[in-house]
Amino acid sequence: MIGYVTLGTNNLPRAAAFYDALLATIGAKRVMEFDRGVAWSAGGNQPMLGVMKPFDGKPATVGNGVMVALAVPSRELVDAVHRKALELGGSDEGTPGPRGDGFYAGYFRDPDGNKLNAHCMG
Repeated sequence: MIGYVTLGTNNLPRAAAFYDALLATIGAKRVMEFDRGVAWSAGGNQPMLGVMKPFDGKPATVGNGVMVALAVPSRELVDAVHRKALELGGSDEGTPGPRGDGFYAGYFRDPDGNKLNAHCMG
């Protein structure tokens, strides 16, 4: 159902470098690039994640309560994505671990303050 999600940035080169390295962990690559933004996908008909400078020219801000969830196939990959985000300058928002019955997730913020998680079921 979701086609793509975009996150705002005030520093496109920094954000692009963060997501190039982070999303490579789950096999995603750049699929779109233009003056205001970059988007990645794991291929096929998979949803995209993009970062961009806001269209209205105003500074990007973090949406309170907004979070992007990256689905991955294993707990080990959840751990790897969370670890990579912190290595790349992201901040911890919740160490990887079980959250309820059959749900495993690790939460982090990117260098612009946008909240994400990596998660798997089972």
